[in-house]
Amino acid sequence: MTTAIRRALISVSDKAGVADFARALTAMGVEIISTGGTARALRSDGVQVTDVEAVTGCPEMLDGRVKTLHPAIHGALLFRRDNPAHVAAASAAGMTPIDLLCVNLYPFDETVRSGAAVEECIENIDIGGPAMIRAAAKNLDSVTVVVDPRDYGAILDEMAAADGAVGAATRRVLAAKAFEHVSAYDARIASWMRGRLADHREMPDQLTVSARLAYRCRYGENPHQAAAFYRQEDTGEPCIGYADVLNGKPLSFNNLADADAALEAVKDFDEAPSSVIVKHMNPCGLAQGATIAEAFAGALEGDPVSAFGGIAAFSRRIDAACARAITEPGRFFEVVIAPGYDDDALEILRTRRKWGVGLRILSVPALEGWRDRAATWRLRQITGGLLVQERDLRLIKETDLSTATRRAPTAGELAEMLFAVRAVKHVKSNAIVLSKDRRIVGVGAGQMNRVQSVRLAVEQAGGKAKGSVMASDAFFPFADGPEAAANAGVTAIIQPGGSRRDDETIRLADERGMAMVFTGVRHFRH
Repeated sequence: MTTAIRRALISVSDKAGVADFARALTAMGVEIISTGGTARALRSDGVQVTDVEAVTGCPEMLDGRVKTLHPAIHGALLFRRDNPAHVAAASAAGMTPIDLLCVNLYPFDETVRSGAAVEECIENIDIGGPAMIRAAAKNLDSVTVVVDPRDYGAILDEMAAADGAVGAATRRVLAAKAFEHVSAYDARIASWMRGRLADHREMPDQLTVSARLAYRCRYGENPHQAAAFYRQEDTGEPCIGYADVLNGKPLSFNNLADADAALEAVKDFDEAPSSVIVKHMNPCGLAQGATIAEAFAGALEGDPVSAFGGIAAFSRRIDAACARAITEPGRFFEVVIAPGYDDDALEILRTRRKWGVGLRILSVPALEGWRDRAATWRLRQITGGLLVQERDLRLIKETDLSTATRRAPTAGELAEMLFAVRAVKHVKSNAIVLSKDRRIVGVGAGQMNRVQSVRLAVEQAGGKAKGSVMASDAFFPFADGPEAAANAGVTAIIQPGGSRRDDETIRLADERGMAMVFTGVRHFRH
């Protein structure tokens, strides 16, 4: 059923473009009904408006909680124009059809992100808006529902070309978009309530996930795969999803995945100037230093070959010295991420090398205190469902350790072990890290057996393996891995322990004069 739009109700939180939209509707002969702040804004822009109270015969009440919840509104949206009984009932009740509904909802997300008190957040949970949107979208054969200001122009163009009507195909698209809008809104409220007002550690019976399209990627992991990035709107911690892009080409699907891995790794080293270089979701270099430039030099030293074309993340603001080091001849990075940049550092990154024009430069808030705002859950999709687990935010402390060997680690070895075990949790399993002087010198990642990961880490480290410590994300099922490390000159091992053959590994370590400690905590990263 396609008829010209004669009556519209407009009530919006996002007032971008709404005055121009209403003015254009009025010029086409459409009567505008509106509420509260929207009515005042439209009148101030010279648009003639009928107040909702004039339609319902009831004033707004309860501080605006009740204004549109009335049969004169919902009946006018819901009655079927092709159903004679509906038409007769609406006529008998004095209902005049509302043909277009333009509504978007109270700014719940913005209120939450502002740090408002619980009471204020609850007051910004819209009730009448979602009810009207659902009513209009349900009656999509007769009513056009608009929730996104970006659709105003297309609707006006279609009405201008069709004597004031909107076609069925457009109404169906808009109805689907309207239900998505309400569903996402409800999901964000449910997520907030679960985290703020309920036991957020309890796995919910119904999982609600809300995300908004941020942009479409050129392609996915491979050119034949379509892809897009959707932003979750209830994220409070420094993250790639809300990073400011200061320079460069649009981020690709793989850029986003690697950048996330890099930032998540360096966040675990936020207590000191730290740098991580990631390639294919694994840290190929990670180091701490007295300055951010020194930390970057240490990360680069870990594997300068793999670092070419990688993603570099930093725990501190980037200064000119660090920017010059990043752009030395023979170096190339896809993405740089840091909590801010000095002006001269930005200029160096953008202009010192030809590739700086396309370098994606991302800025995130300071990392200090990020754990207090950290998201609780990690989601992973499998075919037919979602795997959900608590996020691995565990940091191993000295008090977690138990010495398994006759020789206890020295103070230097102990400090190095705590650095290495923090790094290994960001490497794909089976994961091995060798570190020395707060720098990764060897990494073995993603192998089907642990001894192969040890061999890869030792091979990468070369002579730097001598005097290093080794961290493993899970226990050693056999003594062959520690033996390969001992042969390379590793002096100490940190691992979860718990294997049935721990005694063999301990005996090997004792025979070779190594110190070994158990954490009791596994850090698998599949």
